[in-house]
Amino acid sequence: MTNETPRLSAAEATRIERELAEAYDFDPRDPLFGLTTEQLSGPKLGRRAVLRLLAAAGTLSAWHLLPGAGAPRPAEAAAGGGTLTCGWAGVGEITTLDPAQMNQVLQFQITSNVLSGLTHIDAKLVAQGDLAESWTVSDDGTVYDFKLREGVTFHNGDPFTADDVLFTYERSKDPKKSIHSRVLANVKSVEKKGDHQVVITLSKPQASFLVKTLERASGRAMTIVCRGAMAKMGEAQYGLMPVGTGPFRITAHELGQGVTLEKFDKYYDPSRPKLDKVVIKPIIDAEPLAAAMEAGDIQLIGGNPMAPELVDRFAANDQMVVNTTALPGFQSVWINPWHDHMKVTDFNKPLEELMKEKGFMVRLAIAKALDRERFIKQAQFGRGTAAYGTINPAMGFYFDEGLAETSNQRFDPAEAKKLMAAAGYPDGKGFPKLRLLATPSQRREAQIVAAMLKEHVGIETEIQTKDFPVLIEDSDKMDFDLMRLGSGGDYDPDDGLVDWMQTASKFNGRLRDKSKYPFGYFSDKEVDALTDQQSATADIEKRKALVQKANKITSDKVASGFLFHGADVLVYHKKVNFPAESRIPGLVDLDRVSLT
Repeated sequence: MTNETPRLSAAEATRIERELAEAYDFDPRDPLFGLTTEQLSGPKLGRRAVLRLLAAAGTLSAWHLLPGAGAPRPAEAAAGGGTLTCGWAGVGEITTLDPAQMNQVLQFQITSNVLSGLTHIDAKLVAQGDLAESWTVSDDGTVYDFKLREGVTFHNGDPFTADDVLFTYERSKDPKKSIHSRVLANVKSVEKKGDHQVVITLSKPQASFLVKTLERASGRAMTIVCRGAMAKMGEAQYGLMPVGTGPFRITAHELGQGVTLEKFDKYYDPSRPKLDKVVIKPIIDAEPLAAAMEAGDIQLIGGNPMAPELVDRFAANDQMVVNTTALPGFQSVWINPWHDHMKVTDFNKPLEELMKEKGFMVRLAIAKALDRERFIKQAQFGRGTAAYGTINPAMGFYFDEGLAETSNQRFDPAEAKKLMAAAGYPDGKGFPKLRLLATPSQRREAQIVAAMLKEHVGIETEIQTKDFPVLIEDSDKMDFDLMRLGSGGDYDPDDGLVDWMQTASKFNGRLRDKSKYPFGYFSDKEVDALTDQQSATADIEKRKALVQKANKITSDKVASGFLFHGADVLVYHKKVNFPAESRIPGLVDLDRVSLT
């Protein structure tokens, strides 16, 4: 059974049009005008406030307002208890679950069930209070006063207090301890006002503060860690079995074997979780994943995006539900600028000068050889949107639909051949074979990319598959020629630009030998400046212009060979009751899930 986005009635289309108009009806110089401090306070933001904040951040689009888009079919009956066994796709082992070090969606899909934040976003993109019971906001939008839940305990029995919030903040803002420290750049101070009260002061208003910085899963910077457990266990052991206050506690984690979660009986909401136990098994290859699902050995698939060829196969199985919704993020072919035959030592040069360099000619030829529409049809079975930058359709207002026509990367095999010839490699003659890294589940994608490069520019490739954690490590060290890698992303341009496209971005070769490589895969001072500027711009029209300008530069200067923006697909057996309120794009929250 396949659940796709529903067709809209005339009334539903009118409602969406009206809500969008109301949300964007504000003065960009003061986007919070008209919202009272009560409307911005917790424990839950009202719908009007949420839509205004999303609009003020420029991240609201019509698909956010669709009625039950991708919502699972209600189960006929559900029972408490039982064990749910899940397959985590495309990974051989879960290397760490320490929020300060997690750099993979498949990791925080797990910790969202174990660790808590002050807030947690729901399926309607509303910031719900998690460990924050309620909050108030100052008139200027810079001071948040949080009342914390009382009586909450960590899995080891330690009481949760304001000291754990301060400990998490101090740890997370330290770039030596957290790869997400830049997320806290706008936080001026965090003060304890009592055992269950903290005040967070921002340097400037931030529309995404509650739904990004403080969010327990995708935010990660302020995912609350247990200071007592950290001191007793040490960071390495804590990374394997983190102690939190969430609905499930980790009772086993063996590298290469998986993670076992068990119901936490002292969770602050006694109605959750429904399940007694969740077993998460990492499964690298597509066929074993499919076989396990079809045999009933696993009942739900999380982790990395599954091999696209499996989606239609599962949809044809009347015992399964295939649930599809929009996915923020981007997918690319990364090109190492330190490879002798693709070398670009200075991206700061004007594009006209770069176009004269042999290394850049090869990079651009590779990007122009990527037939994105063909790739989406063959590799993604028609699910996806052609990508020319990190800013994706899920970001709504900021997405530049015209970039497909103006990007220097647009598909042009004839021009790609000319570039290779001008670089001294006519039809690829004299050009070395390149290593193309991919995960095992992406082998098919890599084969299609390899065929395009051979066909259009005469470049031979050797595909090497590596487990996802190893691939990430190679990426961090800049140990690759070409690599198929992308981002699950979030809904704000900061996720595409700050996280990926700045010289200091956390994914930009952070473990490289800096004596050999001054930067990672890309570095451009203008992009750095534009990215910083857009992050601090309240006027959404001005921010949009800055975002799109930075995105265009990364596209034209081939920060990577951008491929596609994907769809989020969740597959589970019919006996699994996965409620619509738990269907958050990119996450696999299991606290409300039950078995029929």
